[in-house]
Amino acid sequence: MTKLWKNQSFTINHADDGKFEGQGLRAFFEYRQLGISEATQGKFGAHVIRAVPGMESPAAWHSHELDFQMVYVTKGWVVFEYEETGEHILREGSCVLQPPGIKHREVRHSDDLELIEITSPAEFSTEAEDA
Repeated sequence: MTKLWKNQSFTINHADDGKFEGQGLRAFFEYRQLGISEATQGKFGAHVIRAVPGMESPAAWHSHELDFQMVYVTKGWVVFEYEETGEHILREGSCVLQPPGIKHREVRHSDDLELIEITSPAEFSTEAEDA
């Protein structure tokens, strides 16, 4: 039985143990779950996202129903566009906090893009939006 500390369990996730899966929010990305959802009973989610080489984003506007969403780029670059603030190029070391409900879209990315996304809660809905 796993001991819980304040509704969380201890977890460690190593890159050489994890595998990327193509079953995620976007078909042009692959996702490696970091075990945070299970350890926090779904209160938080964290995963590494990497680009599928040769696949492009359809650049569709959307928003998410969640409390927290942070993206940190670890490799490559990505261009996001946000309502009221325009396009932003994020590169290795860039971090963005996407406020709840902000309309945004992923415009383009490098084939070697990798980023970490942390959300609360782990599972959330995504809504298509008009530009």
